[in-house]
Amino acid sequence: MKPSILLFGASSILGFHLASTFSDDILPFVPPGNTSPSLRDWPVLQLENTHWIARQCELHHPEILIYCHAVCDVNKCEADPNWAYELNVSHLSRVLEVLPSKTRLIYVSSDHVFGGDGRYSETSLTCPISVYGRTRVEAEALVQKHAGALIIRPGLSLGVSCNGRTGHMDWLRYRSERNLPITIIKDEMRSVVWADDLSLRVMQLAKCRETGLRHLPAESVVSRVDLASFLAKSMGKSLNFKIESRDEQSAPHIGHVELISNYRDHFSQALPSVIKEVK
Repeated sequence: MKPSILLFGASSILGFHLASTFSDDILPFVPPGNTSPSLRDWPVLQLENTHWIARQCELHHPEILIYCHAVCDVNKCEADPNWAYELNVSHLSRVLEVLPSKTRLIYVSSDHVFGGDGRYSETSLTCPISVYGRTRVEAEALVQKHAGALIIRPGLSLGVSCNGRTGHMDWLRYRSERNLPITIIKDEMRSVVWADDLSLRVMQLAKCRETGLRHLPAESVVSRVDLASFLAKSMGKSLNFKIESRDEQSAPHIGHVELISNYRDHFSQALPSVIKEVK
């Protein structure tokens, strides 16, 4: 049976897990330039081309579009804001121009719409501190104007990546195996969950009738130092990493950002925290 869900951004950690877990339901698309063997059979996005986007909608008649496409590298976004805006805002804007009204849009955003220390719910005012965070806020504003759409804000998701190098877990493994320097930010704490758990919750939300904005909290927040130590132990490795503060970095890093939800239903239940679950 033809997949009823299109997934834009299947090379992201969440996107890769969604595409792998729900392969019968999802047709995944990846950004240009990906050379990973795990992605070679998936079609390539052309989001600079409105006609291409419209053609995909005509070909596939999607009931749902899950939009995980974005450049999430904070440093690169700071170095080239125009490039970040093109990929994170303009690409989405073109999709919204031609997306059929019958297609439900699920936009996966980020906790980077916040920045300073705090516990943030769906009604909290956004306060981004980086170019990346600001592009997310602008993208959300576009989605809010689209009838029937749902914005999902997760924290940090952990899981295998499409290329063995990206995502916090594979990044640590890749650099440690090659004796490359590793710097961990000591004053960053986030809601960290497994990508498998996150993908299940996202799919549940995609298939329901919820609209608006939803946070996906974790049972607890985890510091980057504790997370790196936990992952090193789980990989059976002794990592020598440098610990620095946010203020010592050239690019902005979010602080103690905890996602909470104003809702009291199944979809708002906190996902297992990575460290707490294993302990």
